[in-house]
Parts: sequence; structure tokens; C-alpha cells
Amino acid sequence: MNREEAEQYLYCAMSIGEQLLVSGAEVGRVEDTIRRICMAYGAVRVDVFSITSSIVTTMYEKDAQTYTQTRRVSAMANDLHKLDELNRLSRKICETRPEPDQIKTELDKIMKGPRYTFTQQLLIYALISGSFSVFFGGDWKDMLSSAVIGILLKFFEAFVKRMSVNGLITALLCASVGGFLANLAVLCRLGNHADLISIGNIMLFIPGLAFTNSLRDMFSGDTITGLIRFMDSILLAIIIALGFTFANFLF
Repeated sequence: MNREEAEQYLYCAMSIGEQLLVSGAEVGRVEDTIRRICMAYGAVRVDVFSITSSIVTTMYEKDAQTYTQTRRVSAMANDLHKLDELNRLSRKICETRPEPDQIKTELDKIMKGPRYTFTQQLLIYALISGSFSVFFGGDWKDMLSSAVIGILLKFFEAFVKRMSVNGLITALLCASVGGFLANLAVLCRLGNHADLISIGNIMLFIPGLAFTNSLRDMFSGDTITGLIRFMDSILLAIIIALGFTFANFLF
């Protein structure tokens, strides 16, 4: 394998690792996937270091040639379906060892695969908000109010994200608007309990998967990544609480 081919295979492995990390995979899985793909193509040693925002890989060949690539990861969007497809692709690569062009074609198919439409996302937001409102003790008026506010929050969130606002600021604005609408619904007698309406909307933004992954990373020995994700989750939870608290103070 010449240098150009080795760089292409490493590039493909890094691309798959990056998309795994973006889709919500723990860093242990990302590092193991990159390592296995490189080893499948003849590498004798592969050193991979990954945190939530960066991946660095050095691949060693039998003739002492080394290849290093770095990938900056700037966005995170949990997608369990894409995660499953990427895992399937990585296993297929290790078994069949396809050419780089084939890998890129398969990866493009996954990236362009089916996603939830905006209408489906609206329904999901309404279902989550209404369900959790009832789960925590709300009545049917609270459920309907929470569901409608969930839909409005999805519209607002999509609008704010178009402005490329920081994720924490987006969460703060959405939480503030959600708390304001919950209190407004009670004031207009469309709901009975502002706190129970709000709690349904809060569940839309709680970073449950990120928090779980942070604990899993720490227990797996990836302490740095675990602490980063843990602090991100805690900070996001605090921001969400501040947003709803600010809205309550207005009333």
C-alpha cells in the first residue's frame, strides 16, 4: 500500500469516527472503530486520541512509515439511527476491505439517509411535552397546553438556530420562552398548573444522553472526555433552569 492509498484509508476511517462522535457515540467506540478499520488494511499499530471536539490518529505500517491526521469536531447532534448505520458500515469494512471510493459512497448514503421531517419533529415535540406533563401529575388542560407550547418551541428553536447562536444561548432563550408561555397559558385559563406545563417542556432540552455518555466514558477510563461531557451537561441543565426561573419571576 503506497502513501496515497494509506492516507485515503485513514481519511475514510477518520470520517467514520467523526460521524460516530457527532451522532452521540462514546469516545471508546470512536477510537476502537478507527483502530479496527486501519488494522484491517495492514497497519501494525494505530494510536487514536479522541475527545468531544477533536480526533487525532497516527497509523504505523510495517516499513516504519507513519501517517497522522487530525479532525476538528464542532457540532454534536444525537442520531441513533445514523449511529447504527455507521457501526454496520465499520463492521462491513473490516470484513470485506473495500476501496476508498466504495467507502465514501456508502458513507454518503448514510449521511443522506432518511431523517425526521420538520412536521414529524413538531409532532414529537408535542407528544413529549404533553406526555411528561401528564406523567408528573398534570390534567388534560395542562397536557394540551404543554403540547401546544412544545410545538411553538420547536418553531422558535429552528428560528434561533438559523442565526447560528451558541447552543447554550439557544437553550436559555427556549427555556425562557417556554416558561413565559406556560405562565401565560395559566393566566389565560388555558392550563391550571404552570409548573406542570413547564416540566413537560423542560424535558425537550434535558441532556440525558450526553450525561449518560459522560458517566460511561469516565467508567471506561476516558476521564477527560467524561468530565468535559459531564460539565457540558450540568451547565446546560443550569442554563435551562435559569431560563424557566427567569420567566417565572416575570409573573
